[in-house]
Order: sequence, then C-alpha cells, then structure tokens
Amino acid sequence: LRSFSSAIRFIMSSHLQWMVIRNCSSFLIKRNGQTYSTEPNNLKSRNSFRFNGLVHKKTVGVQPAADGKGVVVVLKKRAGQHKPASSYVKVTINKNSRATLSSLRHIIRKNNYRRDLRMAALRRASAILKSQKPVVVKKKRTRAVKTA
Repeated sequence: LRSFSSAIRFIMSSHLQWMVIRNCSSFLIKRNGQTYSTEPNNLKSRNSFRFNGLVHKKTVGVQPAADGKGVVVVLKKRAGQHKPASSYVKVTINKNSRATLSSLRHIIRKNNYRRDLRMAALRRASAILKSQKPVVVKKKRTRAVKTA
C-alpha cells in the first residue's frame, strides 16, 4: 500500500486516493465501534481524510526522540513525491517544553505547512514531552500522634 500510494500520486487526486484506501488499508484498526489508523504522520490516529498521512502532499508528524528526550518532527515535502524515502525531513528538537513547542509552531508556520494540523501537532508534542518527565513521588506527611 505504501508503494501504491507513492506510485499513483500523479495520477489521482488526494480525494480519490482517500476513497480507495478509506475502508481497506493495512493501517486500519476497528475497535469498539471506532476506526483508528496507524499510518505514519497521522497526528490523532483517526481514520479521516483530514489527518491521513498517506494521501496529502504536505503532512506533519510528531514522534518521541529515540533517546527519550525531546521530539522528532517529520515533515513530508511537496517536491520529490516520486521518491518516498527522500520526501521526508526529520528534525529533532531537544529543548525545554516551552521552547520545543515554540520551535514546532515556528516550523509549521514559516514553512507554510497545513494550518489545520498546527494545534494537533502541538498537542501531540506536549503529550510526548509530558510523558518524558520523570515521575516525582510525593512524600506523605505523617501526623504526630497525640498523647493523653
């Protein structure tokens, strides 16, 4: 399916590609009356045209970094669609959370990526950064026992 998607890029529009892969994709997971999708660059893991990472020319993906610190932003370039391996650009951002989210917002805005995916990308990056924080165990205070 991956090679199918890249091979027909110039033949079919993205809407027609979506109609083809909407119900029969190897990435689909149907559970509890919901349909999820596990394809790369799908920010919300929903099976919908808006969040699909295969049919659009420009997509944004946010993944945790391999070392467990920071996030990796995966951008799909519009040029070079006939070479799928080189059509993705990966940028690792390893800063504090506020600077990371600011950098991600800047990358999406300045490179004219899809404006409708900006908030979803920021929320996913925020969730990844929050999951990478160490869990702090709070100490329980013990009360002094009253003596009569």
